[in-house]
Amino acid sequence: MGAERGSELRAEAARVIAAVVGRGASLSTVLPPALAAVAPAERGLLQQLCYGSLRFGLRYRAVLGELMSRPLKARDVDLEALLWVGLHQIDALGMPPHAVVHATVGACRLLGKDWARGLVNGVLRNVLRDSAVLDPERMSDVQARHAHPDWLITQIRHDWPAHWEAILAANNRQAPMTLRVNARHMDRAAYAARLRDDGLESHPAPHTETGLILASPVAVDQLPGFQQGWVSVQDSAAQLAAPLLDAAPGMRVLDACAAPGGKTAHLLERTTDLDLVALDIDSARLQRVQDTLSRLGLTAEIRCADLSMPETWHDGRPFDRILLDAPCSATGVIRRHPDIKLLRRPADITNLAGRQQALLETTWNLLAPDGVLLYATCAVLRAENEAVLSAFLAGHPEAVVEPLVTTWGHLAGAGRQNLPGEDEADGFFYARLRRVSLHR
Repeated sequence: MGAERGSELRAEAARVIAAVVGRGASLSTVLPPALAAVAPAERGLLQQLCYGSLRFGLRYRAVLGELMSRPLKARDVDLEALLWVGLHQIDALGMPPHAVVHATVGACRLLGKDWARGLVNGVLRNVLRDSAVLDPERMSDVQARHAHPDWLITQIRHDWPAHWEAILAANNRQAPMTLRVNARHMDRAAYAARLRDDGLESHPAPHTETGLILASPVAVDQLPGFQQGWVSVQDSAAQLAAPLLDAAPGMRVLDACAAPGGKTAHLLERTTDLDLVALDIDSARLQRVQDTLSRLGLTAEIRCADLSMPETWHDGRPFDRILLDAPCSATGVIRRHPDIKLLRRPADITNLAGRQQALLETTWNLLAPDGVLLYATCAVLRAENEAVLSAFLAGHPEAVVEPLVTTWGHLAGAGRQNLPGEDEADGFFYARLRRVSLHR
């Protein structure tokens, strides 16, 4: 990569990060077009720069506070982002120091901040002379040391006093690439053999039926049979949903909040002849459900509608099984979405819990007698999981908790909680409720 191209890549990373930090944009929204605009050979590095810089951004912000005599102006959020990119290259990527400084300083001009070349050069060279400033063990500030916002550290520590440090450490590690083999095409062992034939090592994902964890991530087009529907990318904790719902052939099933469609597809792969409705309010994300099902050769009734308003979409027929993968804080998947640390706010948790409670009430009314509802979130905060279920159960004597008999995770009220990094999986909460008759 030429020097000029290296600077362009750093500038592009800074723009992506600045959109997250300055505008509150989601990384999953702003990064894909940036990746599409660069050469395929450069996409891996651009993604590393963006993910890593956001993952440790709160730590880098504290380091800059020590190294700079005065803080940057609010309008210079792109410059702060560029400095995060520079620090991450020194901190984690092991790049040649002269290349780091040259490419990052060169990016100033591309951002229209030519005046900042000396500042960026000085900061990076100071860090190279004393890299101990990046050592978290020497940081007295808890937010900087753990690279998480103070409020979230406090909440996780309160909810998981014996596990909070392990949760934060897991959030700061890159997640593995986990696959779900399509059982309609072949079993897990057969696909693992195909991977080995292509030079890709894997091992079974614990507690899953068809999951494989790759030794090293690769582009999906390098996966044998991906376009033919042999395999999908899905975290192993997410792969627990379909077996827990335990739908049988002929059942009417609702996958509420279905996008982007991984669990919808798994339900259909696992059980034939389901009458499955995949519902979501976001038409753009719902298109991803359709694309996924088309690639896998599967079909479902896809509806774009507001789950909370069943009068606008429901035909009155009850469902035998409902998967409610409720909107949540996503605090269990921070290792895959590091921007959550910067975008989520304390007030969001209360608002989300209220929304979860409302959606649980709505979907429960759509469940057939003796039907099963599986409540799921990718959150680790008890306010979204145990508290929501506890309040719901207090008002619904016809809702019976079916204990999840398993070896994964931790007992958490009416359900079980897998914590980030445990068994190489994301943080997910599941609770299984059956609707019984009170007049037998």
